[in-house]
Amino acid sequence: MTEKAGLYFHIPFCRSKCPYCSFYSVKYDSAQAERYVKALIDEMQKYNGSFDTIYFGGGTPSMLEPELIGRIIDAAANHFDIDNNAEITVECNPSKDLKRDFELYRSYGVNRLSIGMQSAKNEERFALGRAAGQNEVQRTVEYARQAGINNISLDVMLATPKQTLDSLDETFEFIDKINVTHISAYMLKIEQGTKFFELKDRLALPDEDTACDMYLKTVETLERIGFEQYEISNFCKKGYESRHNTKYWTLTQYLGIGASAHSYLNGKRFYYDNDFKLVQDGVGGTDEERVMLGLRLKKGVEKELIKNDYSKLLKLGYIDENNGRISLTPKGMLISNYIISELL
Repeated sequence: MTEKAGLYFHIPFCRSKCPYCSFYSVKYDSAQAERYVKALIDEMQKYNGSFDTIYFGGGTPSMLEPELIGRIIDAAANHFDIDNNAEITVECNPSKDLKRDFELYRSYGVNRLSIGMQSAKNEERFALGRAAGQNEVQRTVEYARQAGINNISLDVMLATPKQTLDSLDETFEFIDKINVTHISAYMLKIEQGTKFFELKDRLALPDEDTACDMYLKTVETLERIGFEQYEISNFCKKGYESRHNTKYWTLTQYLGIGASAHSYLNGKRFYYDNDFKLVQDGVGGTDEERVMLGLRLKKGVEKELIKNDYSKLLKLGYIDENNGRISLTPKGMLISNYIISELL
């Protein structure tokens, strides 16, 4: 590995399983968490390389005692070449009082947080199985700033139970008031194996047209309050793109360690299964992948990578062509999978 890559750690522990979540997670147990962190540290010894981002995803990484996060960061710094200006992100659940955690995170070098808000409207959060309300989200952001961590992302979920086009305004007003640097806004997907999948016929979900309107309203409103869209689901204040996640979409190398963590290194893809066993997953970095991933970005891809005729998609307003690049419009982002299949 010659370029600076991204380093990802999957922390699978949660207090309880959210009804919409399909990511691998298990109920938190302190003894099991200790063993898991030791296994992570042992596993990283099998690799080498230079990294300029570290990302703790889950699950709920903030369920760990903060000292365990510090232990992983220290082990990574001792074994790998970690850039002095590395972006180090931890995903957090605001239902936990994180004041002490954030103070320790900062001392370990953590400089970015991703906070699971989902909605600023309490009844919408509770319908998603989230224990914390808007006050806890605000408290968590304040604790982060008091600890000296100012690069803060909030997750927002769209087209959820009880959500309406009007109720979204409360979430946008909260975002504007709290003045964070980044928003990730995802459309709810009902995934097999989740509680919501079992209940799908009884969930009071917005219809498809309303869900599309919610996404377009999100793009427009976030732009109006100072967030630039740089990827289908991601928006930031100028200069605050997620450096780590951008590696996934630009086919920059990354190493994922932990149960269900994926990697792309030296042209190869591999991952750990839920039992932390390594699985080879073939070759990566093809032109097809470059188009599929690159079109998620607002800047799009070089038009030379597109082999099929796209004139019809241009006329329909689903894609733009500028400065030798093809990119999706917000309307096109709503049906990105269809458009990408038409272009490949």
